[in-house]
Amino acid sequence: GALLWERYLLSRKDMLGFPFLLKEGDKKESLKEEVRMKPYESHESEENYLEAILMLSLDHRKVRAIDIANMLGFSKPSVSIALKRLKEEGKVESDEKGSLTLTEHGLVIAQNTYEKHTVLTDVLVALGVNAYTASQDACRMEHVLSPESFAKIKDFYAKYKEGAFTKK
Repeated sequence: GALLWERYLLSRKDMLGFPFLLKEGDKKESLKEEVRMKPYESHESEENYLEAILMLSLDHRKVRAIDIANMLGFSKPSVSIALKRLKEEGKVESDEKGSLTLTEHGLVIAQNTYEKHTVLTDVLVALGVNAYTASQDACRMEHVLSPESFAKIKDFYAKYKEGAFTKK
């Protein structure tokens, strides 16, 4: 894996803009130390819960833990544990009857996740993937895509929808 990554970087050195790759005689060990993919921190579970609350609340109904459990296919105890953590982190609130609402912070995360999901689903469908598979794949992709990559995909897709890539 590391050797293939090195070869890729070396083959793309001009485009990737790594000036240290342009030097002759670099040792492979120093190259490995200098070039590291920075992992994008994923919060898949948290994002799934927050997105589920958002989606359920769009139906204009009160959201309860059991609704989330049914939607996500998780056990009620698992959902309760996750919701407790989200409440402690200030992302979800509940009233005395157990109805759940997103805080401002939780809403921002949920909206961003939902936007990624819808854009990625639309892109995959435009590429010819059936809607169900596209939605399932988008659900996995939305959690590991960097903000930079998503912004580029979103911009590209907007231009595509405007017809920027059709022959005139």
